[in-house]
Amino acid sequence: MKILKFLTLLSLFAFSLFASYAFAENEAIHSDHVALMKHYENLAKEAEAKLQENKEALDQYEAHPYYYGRQGQDLQSHASANIREYEKALKESLNQADLHRKMAMTQDRLISEAKLNLNEGSAAIR
Repeated sequence: MKILKFLTLLSLFAFSLFASYAFAENEAIHSDHVALMKHYENLAKEAEAKLQENKEALDQYEAHPYYYGRQGQDLQSHASANIREYEKALKESLNQADLHRKMAMTQDRLISEAKLNLNEGSAAIR
């Protein structure tokens, strides 16, 4: 009987050790997703700022082409190309931020469920 209790406690200890390691690893992954989400949100903000700058410059080039002479068309073309690139970068950054936000939320839900199951299991053993 003592051996059975000892083996039960030993297996419970091993399981709790494994579970705590898994939780620590999941929380580290969760923090990585949060960090990546913030990184991509910052990239999106930077791209949005640059996009607005280029749109304002393009508006000026189009409103007053006589100020810029022969280079005006080159400047308009360059600003238009920059606008396309920053719109693309903004879209990609927002998509990546959204993806990592969803992954972090899923990770939160899984961690909460696992902790709940672990607490229910340890309560049943007592």
